[in-house]
Amino acid sequence: MSIKLKQQASNVMATYNRFPITLTKGKGSYVWDEVDQSYLDYTSGIATCNLGHVPNMVKKAMQQQLDRLWHCSNLYTIPSQEALANELVQHTVFDQVFFCNSGAEANEAAIKLARRYAQTVKQSNQYEIVTFKQSFHGRTLATLAATAQEKIQTGFNPLMPGFRYLPYNDKDALTDLIRPETCAVMLELVQGEGGVISADPSWVQQLVQQCKENEVLVLIDEIQTGIGRTGPLFAYQDYGFEPDVVSVAKGLGSGFPIGAILAKDDVAQAFQAGSHGSTFGGNPLATTAGLATLQMITDSNFLQASTEKMSYFWSGLKQLEDKYRSIKLVKGKGFLIGIEVEEKAIDYVTKAREDYHLLLLVAGPHVLRILPPLTTTQAEIDTALTKLDSLFLSQSS
Repeated sequence: MSIKLKQQASNVMATYNRFPITLTKGKGSYVWDEVDQSYLDYTSGIATCNLGHVPNMVKKAMQQQLDRLWHCSNLYTIPSQEALANELVQHTVFDQVFFCNSGAEANEAAIKLARRYAQTVKQSNQYEIVTFKQSFHGRTLATLAATAQEKIQTGFNPLMPGFRYLPYNDKDALTDLIRPETCAVMLELVQGEGGVISADPSWVQQLVQQCKENEVLVLIDEIQTGIGRTGPLFAYQDYGFEPDVVSVAKGLGSGFPIGAILAKDDVAQAFQAGSHGSTFGGNPLATTAGLATLQMITDSNFLQASTEKMSYFWSGLKQLEDKYRSIKLVKGKGFLIGIEVEEKAIDYVTKAREDYHLLLLVAGPHVLRILPPLTTTQAEIDTALTKLDSLFLSQSS
Protein backbone atom coordinates (compact mmCIF):
# COMPACT_ATOMS: atom_id res chain seq x y z
CA MET A 1 0.00 0.00 0.00
CA SER A 2 1.40 3.38 -1.00
CA ILE A 3 1.71 6.19 1.55
CA LYS A 4 1.20 9.85 0.59
CA LEU A 5 4.25 11.71 1.87
CA LYS A 6 3.12 15.22 0.95
CA GLN A 7 0.14 17.11 -0.34
CA GLN A 8 0.57 17.89 -4.02
CA ALA A 9 -0.56 21.18 -5.54
CA SER A 10 -2.34 19.18 -8.24
CA ASN A 11 -3.21 15.55 -8.76
CA VAL A 12 -2.94 15.95 -12.52
CA MET A 13 0.29 14.54 -13.95
CA ALA A 14 2.74 17.28 -14.87
CA THR A 15 2.88 16.54 -18.61
CA TYR A 16 2.20 20.15 -19.62
CA ASN A 17 3.97 23.46 -19.02
CA ARG A 18 0.77 25.34 -18.26
CA PHE A 19 0.39 29.09 -18.63
CA PRO A 20 -0.51 30.76 -15.30
CA ILE A 21 -4.15 31.53 -16.11
CA THR A 22 -7.34 29.53 -15.73
CA LEU A 23 -9.82 29.89 -18.58
CA THR A 24 -13.45 29.57 -17.55
CA LYS A 25 -15.49 30.55 -20.63
CA GLY A 26 -15.16 31.42 -24.29
CA LYS A 27 -17.19 32.82 -27.15
CA GLY A 28 -16.05 33.47 -30.69
CA SER A 29 -12.46 34.71 -30.74
CA TYR A 30 -12.35 35.53 -27.02
CA VAL A 31 -11.84 33.63 -23.77
CA TRP A 32 -12.16 34.79 -20.15
CA ASP A 33 -10.24 33.78 -17.04
CA GLU A 34 -11.44 33.25 -13.47
CA VAL A 35 -11.34 36.99 -12.71
CA ASP A 36 -13.28 37.77 -15.91
CA GLN A 37 -10.29 39.17 -17.79
CA SER A 38 -10.81 38.73 -21.54
CA TYR A 39 -8.14 37.55 -23.99
CA LEU A 40 -8.12 37.56 -27.77
CA ASP A 41 -7.49 33.87 -28.40
CA TYR A 42 -5.37 33.41 -31.51
CA THR A 43 -4.45 29.84 -30.57
CA SER A 44 -7.87 28.29 -31.31
CA GLY A 45 -7.13 25.48 -28.86
CA ILE A 46 -4.10 24.61 -31.04
CA ALA A 47 -5.99 24.76 -34.36
CA THR A 48 -9.06 23.05 -32.90
CA CYS A 49 -11.73 25.74 -32.47
CA ASN A 50 -11.83 26.69 -36.14
CA LEU A 51 -15.31 28.16 -35.70
CA GLY A 52 -14.30 30.00 -32.55
CA HIS A 53 -15.45 29.10 -29.07
CA VAL A 54 -18.96 27.69 -28.54
CA PRO A 55 -20.27 28.24 -32.11
CA ASN A 56 -24.04 28.55 -32.07
CA MET A 57 -24.81 26.03 -34.82
CA VAL A 58 -22.69 23.32 -33.18
CA LYS A 59 -24.03 24.18 -29.71
CA LYS A 60 -27.63 23.80 -30.90
CA ALA A 61 -26.95 20.44 -32.56
CA MET A 62 -25.15 19.14 -29.47
CA GLN A 63 -27.94 20.24 -27.13
CA GLN A 64 -30.46 18.35 -29.26
CA GLN A 65 -28.28 15.23 -29.33
CA LEU A 66 -27.76 15.34 -25.56
CA ASP A 67 -31.50 14.78 -25.17
CA ARG A 68 -31.47 11.78 -27.53
CA LEU A 69 -28.46 9.46 -27.22
CA TRP A 70 -24.93 9.91 -25.92
CA HIS A 71 -23.27 6.66 -26.86
CA CYS A 72 -23.87 3.32 -28.47
CA SER A 73 -21.63 0.61 -29.84
CA ASN A 74 -20.26 0.69 -33.36
CA LEU A 75 -22.04 -2.64 -33.76
CA TYR A 76 -25.08 -0.51 -34.61
CA THR A 77 -25.64 2.07 -37.34
CA ILE A 78 -25.14 5.63 -36.06
CA PRO A 79 -27.03 8.14 -38.24
CA SER A 80 -24.80 11.15 -37.51
CA GLN A 81 -21.73 9.01 -38.24
CA GLU A 82 -23.13 8.01 -41.62
CA ALA A 83 -24.06 11.62 -42.38
CA LEU A 84 -20.63 12.98 -41.43
CA ALA A 85 -18.86 10.30 -43.49
CA ASN A 86 -21.05 11.21 -46.45
CA GLU A 87 -20.25 14.92 -46.06
CA LEU A 88 -16.51 14.25 -45.87
CA VAL A 89 -16.64 12.08 -48.99
CA GLN A 90 -18.74 14.63 -50.89
CA HIS A 91 -16.16 17.37 -50.34
CA THR A 92 -13.00 15.32 -51.01
CA VAL A 93 -11.56 12.70 -53.37
CA PHE A 94 -12.09 9.85 -50.88
CA ASP A 95 -14.65 7.05 -50.62
CA GLN A 96 -14.50 5.65 -47.08
CA VAL A 97 -14.04 7.04 -43.55
CA PHE A 98 -12.96 5.49 -40.25
CA PHE A 99 -13.73 7.47 -37.07
CA CYS A 100 -11.68 7.63 -33.89
CA ASN A 101 -11.11 10.11 -31.07
CA SER A 102 -7.95 12.14 -31.74
CA GLY A 103 -5.21 13.04 -34.18
CA ALA A 104 -2.80 10.47 -32.76
CA GLU A 105 -5.43 7.76 -33.16
CA ALA A 106 -6.12 8.90 -36.73
CA ASN A 107 -2.44 8.66 -37.63
CA GLU A 108 -2.21 5.31 -35.84
CA ALA A 109 -5.10 4.09 -38.01
CA ALA A 110 -3.38 5.42 -41.16
CA ILE A 111 -0.19 3.56 -40.25
CA LYS A 112 -2.09 0.34 -39.63
CA LEU A 113 -4.09 0.71 -42.84
CA ALA A 114 -0.93 1.26 -44.92
CA ARG A 115 0.76 -1.85 -43.54
CA ARG A 116 -2.35 -3.98 -43.81
CA TYR A 117 -2.96 -2.82 -47.38
CA ALA A 118 0.59 -3.79 -48.35
CA GLN A 119 0.41 -7.18 -46.68
CA THR A 120 -3.18 -8.31 -47.31
CA VAL A 121 -4.18 -6.56 -50.55
CA LYS A 122 -0.85 -6.31 -52.36
CA GLN A 123 0.33 -9.59 -50.79
CA SER A 124 3.77 -8.09 -50.17
CA ASN A 125 6.12 -8.00 -47.19
CA GLN A 126 6.35 -4.20 -47.25
CA TYR A 127 6.04 -2.47 -43.86
CA GLU A 128 8.28 0.62 -43.82
CA ILE A 129 6.83 4.12 -43.63
CA VAL A 130 8.97 7.12 -44.52
CA THR A 131 8.42 10.35 -42.56
CA PHE A 132 10.38 13.60 -42.38
CA LYS A 133 12.64 15.35 -39.90
CA GLN A 134 10.90 17.83 -37.58
CA SER A 135 7.56 16.16 -38.26
CA PHE A 136 4.95 15.64 -35.56
CA HIS A 137 2.42 12.81 -35.89
CA GLY A 138 1.38 12.06 -32.29
CA ARG A 139 2.42 10.55 -28.97
CA THR A 140 1.32 6.92 -29.12
CA LEU A 141 4.18 4.45 -29.45
CA ALA A 142 3.63 4.16 -33.20
CA THR A 143 3.08 7.85 -33.90
CA LEU A 144 5.99 9.06 -31.79
CA ALA A 145 8.15 6.59 -33.74
CA ALA A 146 6.80 8.27 -36.88
CA THR A 147 7.60 11.69 -35.37
CA ALA A 148 11.15 12.54 -36.37
CA GLN A 149 11.99 14.69 -33.34
CA GLU A 150 14.36 13.33 -30.73
CA LYS A 151 12.84 15.44 -27.93
CA ILE A 152 9.48 13.70 -28.46
CA GLN A 153 11.06 10.23 -28.49
CA THR A 154 13.43 10.56 -25.54
CA GLY A 155 12.73 8.06 -22.76
CA PHE A 156 10.50 5.73 -24.78
CA ASN A 157 13.07 3.32 -26.23
CA PRO A 158 12.98 0.91 -27.87
CA LEU A 159 11.00 2.75 -30.52
CA MET A 160 8.61 0.84 -32.72
CA PRO A 161 10.58 -0.30 -35.80
CA GLY A 162 9.56 0.31 -39.39
CA PHE A 163 10.05 4.07 -39.77
CA ARG A 164 12.73 5.92 -41.72
CA TYR A 165 13.33 9.68 -41.73
CA LEU A 166 14.38 11.98 -44.57
CA PRO A 167 15.02 15.75 -44.64
CA TYR A 168 11.92 17.83 -45.38
CA ASN A 169 11.79 19.80 -48.64
CA ASP A 170 15.05 18.19 -49.84
CA LYS A 171 14.78 17.05 -53.47
CA ASP A 172 18.17 15.34 -53.42
CA ALA A 173 17.06 13.14 -50.54
CA LEU A 174 14.17 11.82 -52.65
CA THR A 175 16.66 9.57 -54.44
CA ASP A 176 16.43 7.42 -51.30
CA LEU A 177 12.67 7.76 -50.85
CA ILE A 178 11.56 4.30 -51.96
CA ARG A 179 13.15 1.03 -50.88
CA PRO A 180 11.86 -2.52 -51.47
CA GLU A 181 10.31 -2.62 -47.97
CA THR A 182 8.60 0.80 -48.23
CA CYS A 183 4.81 0.68 -48.14
CA ALA A 184 3.96 4.36 -47.55
CA VAL A 185 5.20 7.91 -47.14
CA MET A 186 3.60 10.12 -44.46
CA LEU A 187 3.97 13.89 -44.33
CA GLU A 188 2.46 17.18 -43.25
CA LEU A 189 2.02 19.83 -45.93
CA VAL A 190 2.77 22.42 -43.25
CA GLN A 191 4.87 21.22 -40.36
CA GLY A 192 3.10 22.89 -37.45
CA GLU A 193 4.93 21.69 -34.34
CA GLY A 194 8.17 21.52 -36.32
CA GLY A 195 8.35 25.27 -36.91
CA VAL A 196 5.49 26.16 -39.30
CA ILE A 197 7.34 25.05 -42.44
CA SER A 198 5.37 24.74 -45.69
CA ALA A 199 6.10 21.98 -48.17
CA ASP A 200 7.57 23.15 -51.45
CA PRO A 201 5.03 22.32 -54.20
CA SER A 202 7.62 21.02 -56.67
CA TRP A 203 9.13 18.78 -53.95
CA VAL A 204 5.68 17.41 -53.14
CA GLN A 205 4.94 16.74 -56.81
CA GLN A 206 8.22 14.85 -57.22
CA LEU A 207 7.56 12.85 -54.05
CA VAL A 208 4.01 11.94 -55.11
CA GLN A 209 5.13 10.95 -58.59
CA GLN A 210 7.75 8.57 -57.21
CA CYS A 211 5.19 7.03 -54.87
CA LYS A 212 2.66 6.50 -57.66
CA GLU A 213 5.28 4.95 -59.95
CA ASN A 214 6.29 2.49 -57.20
CA GLU A 215 2.77 1.80 -55.86
CA VAL A 216 3.67 3.30 -52.49
CA LEU A 217 0.86 4.97 -50.56
CA VAL A 218 0.83 8.71 -49.86
CA LEU A 219 -0.50 9.48 -46.36
CA ILE A 220 -1.14 13.15 -45.63
CA ASP A 221 -1.36 14.20 -41.99
CA GLU A 222 -3.93 17.02 -41.95
CA ILE A 223 -4.53 16.99 -38.20
CA GLN A 224 -3.51 20.65 -37.94
CA THR A 225 -3.96 21.84 -41.55
CA GLY A 226 -7.39 20.34 -42.22
CA ILE A 227 -10.92 21.76 -41.96
CA GLY A 228 -10.11 25.10 -43.60
CA ARG A 229 -7.06 26.03 -41.54
CA THR A 230 -4.85 26.83 -44.58
CA GLY A 231 -7.60 28.09 -46.90
CA PRO A 232 -9.25 25.16 -48.67
CA LEU A 233 -11.03 22.43 -46.71
CA PHE A 234 -7.80 20.38 -46.81
CA ALA A 235 -4.28 21.59 -47.57
CA TYR A 236 -3.70 18.86 -50.20
CA GLN A 237 -6.33 20.56 -52.36
CA ASP A 238 -3.87 23.43 -52.94
CA TYR A 239 -1.10 21.08 -54.09
CA GLY A 240 -2.72 19.49 -57.15
CA PHE A 241 -2.61 15.79 -56.23
CA GLU A 242 -4.81 13.13 -54.64
CA PRO A 243 -3.48 11.38 -51.53
CA ASP A 244 -4.37 7.76 -50.80
CA VAL A 245 -5.18 8.49 -47.15
CA VAL A 246 -5.72 11.70 -45.16
CA SER A 247 -5.88 11.92 -41.36
CA VAL A 248 -7.98 14.61 -39.70
CA ALA A 249 -8.94 15.62 -36.15
CA LYS A 250 -8.58 18.97 -34.30
CA GLY A 251 -10.88 21.34 -36.23
CA LEU A 252 -13.41 18.68 -37.19
CA GLY A 253 -15.29 18.73 -33.88
CA SER A 254 -15.11 22.40 -32.80
CA GLY A 255 -13.37 21.27 -29.61
CA PHE A 256 -15.23 18.00 -29.11
CA PRO A 257 -12.79 15.02 -29.36
CA ILE A 258 -12.96 13.38 -32.78
CA GLY A 259 -10.54 12.02 -35.36
CA ALA A 260 -10.83 10.24 -38.70
CA ILE A 261 -8.99 8.85 -41.66
CA LEU A 262 -10.32 9.22 -45.18
CA ALA A 263 -9.24 6.69 -47.81
CA LYS A 264 -9.99 5.63 -51.35
CA ASP A 265 -11.91 2.40 -51.91
CA ASP A 266 -8.95 0.36 -53.11
CA VAL A 267 -6.98 1.18 -49.94
CA ALA A 268 -9.93 1.13 -47.51
CA GLN A 269 -10.71 -2.47 -48.45
CA ALA A 270 -7.72 -3.53 -46.33
CA PHE A 271 -9.78 -2.84 -43.22
CA GLN A 272 -12.31 -5.62 -42.77
CA ALA A 273 -14.56 -6.42 -39.82
CA GLY A 274 -12.35 -7.02 -36.79
CA SER A 275 -9.14 -5.56 -38.26
CA HIS A 276 -9.46 -2.21 -36.47
CA GLY A 277 -11.92 -0.51 -34.14
CA SER A 278 -12.65 2.07 -31.46
CA THR A 279 -15.17 1.98 -28.61
CA PHE A 280 -15.84 5.72 -28.62
CA GLY A 281 -14.83 6.51 -32.21
CA GLY A 282 -17.67 8.03 -34.21
CA ASN A 283 -20.13 8.03 -31.33
CA PRO A 284 -23.33 10.12 -31.63
CA LEU A 285 -22.02 13.14 -29.71
CA ALA A 286 -18.70 13.36 -31.57
CA THR A 287 -20.16 12.95 -35.04
CA THR A 288 -23.00 15.38 -34.29
CA ALA A 289 -20.37 17.99 -33.43
CA GLY A 290 -18.37 17.06 -36.53
CA LEU A 291 -21.38 17.19 -38.83
CA ALA A 292 -22.51 20.61 -37.62
CA THR A 293 -18.95 21.93 -37.88
CA LEU A 294 -18.39 20.61 -41.39
CA GLN A 295 -21.76 21.82 -42.64
CA MET A 296 -20.99 25.34 -41.45
CA ILE A 297 -17.50 25.40 -42.97
CA THR A 298 -18.64 24.02 -46.34
CA ASP A 299 -21.76 26.18 -46.48
CA SER A 300 -22.03 28.89 -49.14
CA ASN A 301 -19.01 31.23 -49.23
CA PHE A 302 -17.59 30.47 -45.77
CA LEU A 303 -14.15 29.33 -46.98
CA GLN A 304 -13.91 32.16 -49.50
CA ALA A 305 -14.66 34.68 -46.76
CA SER A 306 -12.11 33.13 -44.39
CA THR A 307 -9.49 33.09 -47.18
CA GLU A 308 -10.04 36.82 -47.72
CA LYS A 309 -9.49 37.42 -43.99
CA MET A 310 -6.32 35.32 -44.17
CA SER A 311 -4.98 37.54 -46.97
CA TYR A 312 -5.85 40.66 -44.98
CA PHE A 313 -4.02 39.38 -41.90
CA TRP A 314 -0.99 38.31 -43.93
CA SER A 315 -0.76 41.77 -45.48
CA GLY A 316 -0.61 43.32 -42.02
CA LEU A 317 1.91 40.78 -40.78
CA LYS A 318 4.18 41.40 -43.76
CA GLN A 319 4.12 45.11 -42.90
CA LEU A 320 5.30 44.24 -39.40
CA GLU A 321 8.01 42.03 -40.89
CA ASP A 322 9.26 45.02 -42.89
CA LYS A 323 9.03 47.29 -39.84
CA TYR A 324 10.88 45.26 -37.20
CA ARG A 325 14.35 43.75 -37.53
CA SER A 326 13.51 41.29 -34.76
CA ILE A 327 11.09 39.55 -37.17
CA LYS A 328 13.22 37.32 -39.36
CA LEU A 329 10.36 35.76 -41.36
CA VAL A 330 6.59 35.43 -41.48
CA LYS A 331 5.73 31.97 -42.83
CA GLY A 332 3.07 29.30 -43.09
CA LYS A 333 -0.26 29.13 -44.91
CA GLY A 334 -3.68 30.65 -44.26
CA PHE A 335 -4.38 30.83 -40.53
CA LEU A 336 -1.47 28.53 -39.66
CA ILE A 337 1.15 31.24 -39.24
CA GLY A 338 4.68 31.28 -37.90
CA ILE A 339 6.71 34.37 -37.04
CA GLU A 340 10.41 33.56 -36.77
CA VAL A 341 12.18 35.80 -34.25
CA GLU A 342 15.74 36.27 -33.07
CA GLU A 343 14.97 36.01 -29.35
CA LYS A 344 13.16 33.27 -27.47
CA ALA A 345 9.64 32.90 -28.82
CA ILE A 346 8.24 32.05 -25.38
CA ASP A 347 9.23 35.54 -24.16
CA TYR A 348 6.96 37.06 -26.79
CA VAL A 349 4.14 34.68 -25.89
CA THR A 350 4.43 35.62 -22.21
CA LYS A 351 4.47 39.36 -22.85
CA ALA A 352 1.60 39.12 -25.34
CA ARG A 353 -0.51 37.36 -22.72
CA GLU A 354 0.46 39.46 -19.71
CA ASP A 355 0.61 42.94 -21.25
CA TYR A 356 -1.70 42.78 -24.27
CA HIS A 357 -4.14 39.97 -23.39
CA LEU A 358 -3.38 38.22 -26.68
CA LEU A 359 -2.93 34.45 -26.63
CA LEU A 360 -0.25 33.00 -28.93
CA LEU A 361 1.80 29.77 -29.07
CA VAL A 362 5.31 28.69 -29.96
CA ALA A 363 6.49 26.24 -32.61
CA GLY A 364 10.05 25.64 -31.53
CA PRO A 365 12.43 27.96 -29.66
CA HIS A 366 12.32 30.87 -32.13
CA VAL A 367 8.94 30.69 -33.85
CA LEU A 368 5.68 32.26 -32.69
CA ARG A 369 2.64 30.31 -33.85
CA ILE A 370 -0.60 32.18 -34.58
CA LEU A 371 -3.83 30.24 -35.17
CA PRO A 372 -6.87 32.54 -35.42
CA PRO A 373 -10.32 31.00 -35.70
CA LEU A 374 -11.68 31.04 -39.24
CA THR A 375 -14.58 33.09 -37.91
CA THR A 376 -12.44 35.96 -36.64
CA THR A 377 -13.54 39.37 -37.90
CA GLN A 378 -11.56 42.05 -39.70
CA ALA A 379 -11.97 44.25 -36.62
CA GLU A 380 -10.43 41.49 -34.47
CA ILE A 381 -7.59 41.12 -36.95
CA ASP A 382 -6.96 44.86 -36.70
CA THR A 383 -6.92 44.52 -32.92
CA ALA A 384 -4.45 41.63 -33.13
CA LEU A 385 -2.18 43.58 -35.50
CA THR A 386 -2.21 46.57 -33.14
CA LYS A 387 -1.31 44.32 -30.21
CA LEU A 388 1.46 42.63 -32.21
CA ASP A 389 2.81 46.02 -33.31
CA SER A 390 3.01 47.10 -29.65
CA LEU A 391 4.54 43.76 -28.70
CA PHE A 392 7.38 43.95 -31.22
CA LEU A 393 7.93 47.63 -30.48
CA SER A 394 8.32 46.82 -26.78
CA GLN A 395 10.76 44.00 -27.54
CA SER A 396 12.79 46.23 -29.84
CA SER A 397 13.36 48.97 -27.27
